[in-house]
Amino acid sequence: MAVYTEISDDDLDRFLDQYNLGQALSCKGIAEGVENSNYLLHTDSGYFILTLYEKRVKAEDLPFFLGLMEHLAAGGFMSPRPIAAKDGKSLKQVAGRPAAIIEFLDGRSIKRVMPQHCALLGQALAQLHTIGSDYSLQRMNTLSLSNWRPLYIACQKSDNDRMNAQLFPEVEAEISFLENHWPDALPRGVIHADLFPDNIFFLNDRVSGVIDYYFACNDFFAYDLAICLNAWCFENDGSFNITKARKLLNGYREVRDFSKEELDFLPLLCRGAAVRFLLTRLYDWLNQVEGALVKPKDPLEYLKKLQFHQAVKNVAAYGLD
Repeated sequence: MAVYTEISDDDLDRFLDQYNLGQALSCKGIAEGVENSNYLLHTDSGYFILTLYEKRVKAEDLPFFLGLMEHLAAGGFMSPRPIAAKDGKSLKQVAGRPAAIIEFLDGRSIKRVMPQHCALLGQALAQLHTIGSDYSLQRMNTLSLSNWRPLYIACQKSDNDRMNAQLFPEVEAEISFLENHWPDALPRGVIHADLFPDNIFFLNDRVSGVIDYYFACNDFFAYDLAICLNAWCFENDGSFNITKARKLLNGYREVRDFSKEELDFLPLLCRGAAVRFLLTRLYDWLNQVEGALVKPKDPLEYLKKLQFHQAVKNVAAYGLD
């Protein structure tokens, strides 16, 4: 979450006139994340999240995202629901941006990830994959293998000071390797594709909410696991925590078991997930938006993660026999 677009009081009042939520009591920007502009909205009816969809999010993808949240919530998953306006539609516009009001969920994201959180994460991710399996809409992953080389080239062009001249050859070699070895027939369906610790809430030792579905798409289930292994199982010093990985994977298989092919390809998928976030972080670092209430994240964190996965021979390195 972040804030790129400011909302005037008059714009907010006109926007809320379309809903049955009463008047705005407060509307405060949320400065976390990198994609959209988000506000904590307090009205006569309670608290909500107001999201303005910025230029990177395509308007034609919004029905997929909002519909997925509705589908998951209807299936008993801990997803917030979009709030319908008086005309029954959940997608509107404010301050020149497509916008939606989203249900506020109790709980909080954690700052210090413990093994028990990873176990709960694994269960929640498998539930998302299972409940989302009959979602009717489709969306391709626009940040998968075929997109990494164009993104890499865009980063090169943006690096006017040539600060990353040593990084680029290593990344290009990895992209070439992945292009030659990426699987094409693993189990697939709807994935979250961005389930970092700030996108999942905990309350009383349980998962109380999973948010931020704006990278969700159809792709390999095991790729979603690879993203989570990268996001949850490394310590601040860059070391890999095998106990957290084991808890995550075993928590997942309690709900949905892996195929042998998924396990065989997991190290490669982890390499791909590391490249994906290295490149998007690097692009954002090189193309910072002036005045945005968001701090770009360090892309080199994911270079270190990539180098770890490159040395992995099999899933035993992730805590599985």
